[in-house]
Amino acid sequence: MEPRDMSVMDHIVELRRRIVITLVFFTVALIAGFFFATPVITYLQSTPTAQDLPMNAFKMTDPIRIFMTFAFASALILTFPVILYQLWAFVKPGLHEIEQKATLAYIPFAFILFLTGIAFSYFVLFPFIVQFMSNLSEKLGITEQYGVNEYFAFLFQITLPFGALFQLPVVIMFFTRLGLITPMFLNQVRKFAYFILLVVAGFITPPELLSHLMVTVPLLLLYEFSIWVSHLTYRKVLKAEKLREEESKKEA
Repeated sequence: MEPRDMSVMDHIVELRRRIVITLVFFTVALIAGFFFATPVITYLQSTPTAQDLPMNAFKMTDPIRIFMTFAFASALILTFPVILYQLWAFVKPGLHEIEQKATLAYIPFAFILFLTGIAFSYFVLFPFIVQFMSNLSEKLGITEQYGVNEYFAFLFQITLPFGALFQLPVVIMFFTRLGLITPMFLNQVRKFAYFILLVVAGFITPPELLSHLMVTVPLLLLYEFSIWVSHLTYRKVLKAEKLREEESKKEA
């Protein structure tokens, strides 16, 4: 069935099918996450950033909460490429053949960026913040006594959003390919985009200038990189449209 012949109900049925496939895979990944959670938690507690910090369970439910959080986080990371593929498969019928191949190539790129964002926040940003807070506590004569739930909750607060924010170039590239945005539009809204990224950085990081700058600067550079990517994609879109017009004239 051609996309233009599909009714609203057909689109809803197709969307439901894609969601069901994603949920099934997420369930399988969650089961796998139950096996990954314990060794991952043990490893993270033994890293230089965490091994000198006194961690305690202040509630009876803290251990199971941490275990389940890591299981769900592992399942989400494993399911992320599947989510991207199902989104692509849903919009695929409305794309030309060249656009289908081009947008399909975004999936591994997006997953790599997602892992890069998590890696950057965990290996660079997170240790800096922890070390800064520890030094500040020492200067103020405050004894550090952290709950394991608070420690890992803060870890997820830093890493997962950063992984999602690193998807910006792929999202911009995809929307440019679909004709929803242009590099000219991105240039026009740059000031508003900067403000939004500053606010987002404020939510991710503690109220401290250096940490805020360590998040904000990469995000601003990421936006500028996204504009450059949009320029390249936009040129390819215009070139493809020109070729289609020429082919249509020849056929006529």
